[in-house]
Amino acid sequence: MEKLTLGPIAYHWSRDERRDFYARVADEAPVDEVYLGEVICSKRAPFHEADLPATIDRLERAGKTVIVSSLAEVMLARERKATADLAGMDSPEIELNNAAGLFAREKRPHRVGPFLNAYNEATIAWMAGQGATHVTLPVELPREAVNVAAKAARNLGLGVELQVFGRAPLAVSARCYHARAHGRTKDNCQFVCENDPDGMPLSTRDGDPILRVNGIQTQSESYVDLLPEIEEIGAMGVSHLRLMPQAVDMVEVAWAFRDVLDGACSAEEADSRLRAMCGSAGLSNGFYFGTAGYRRIEGAAPAL
Repeated sequence: MEKLTLGPIAYHWSRDERRDFYARVADEAPVDEVYLGEVICSKRAPFHEADLPATIDRLERAGKTVIVSSLAEVMLARERKATADLAGMDSPEIELNNAAGLFAREKRPHRVGPFLNAYNEATIAWMAGQGATHVTLPVELPREAVNVAAKAARNLGLGVELQVFGRAPLAVSARCYHARAHGRTKDNCQFVCENDPDGMPLSTRDGDPILRVNGIQTQSESYVDLLPEIEEIGAMGVSHLRLMPQAVDMVEVAWAFRDVLDGACSAEEADSRLRAMCGSAGLSNGFYFGTAGYRRIEGAAPAL
């Protein structure tokens, strides 16, 4: 049985919102593992890092495994120090999202996050040689590549994770798009990203929604939804299914996936529930089927 995981919050939610969110996850969400930590912008970390010990304790008392994730991008001295401090931890587990973390970890056990681009068997084998015990595959891999990569990772004894819900993390930049969009600099952003708890919408010149901006990060406009594909994904050897926190009822999202994993309802019924929960947010699976990521492909795919 695959494990259901909750990825780290990517957005600048307030301290109270985070505390309430994780309290409800601890009490109500049927997830096995929870990733914590600031992944996108180091300037946000002081707002919530003081709550980490209490959050970890509450989640662990609720039976969840906790993993702390590193920044995806390291550019400043304080970011290097924060990454080195995280890499020095022995408990809880850590997930590394940048090469600076790999360097600081010095081949001791760790998880590899989605920002380190485990695209193929050779890369995964190299990561295992650096101490990786678990790898999260990039969300843009097509199903054929997921199949090959997952089998290669499992043959090396690694856990294998794939994002099955939430906006796709497409890119990070040295510049802060949020600040620039509001006529501010990165150093004087005044945390304008807090106004967009599900990312800032971007549209084409014709007014069609196309992407979301989250500080330095570019995300997909639609939510990735691989709920109808989780049986196939599990058969490939993917051991962990990642849900990314969005501004929807994540407890109910988790239950939709859990009910299918437990055989309590069909994927079609659960996916209908998911569509209703997500409202106007589009659901997509294009990357998985080897086409444009924003597309939604319906119907059974040919056997691999």
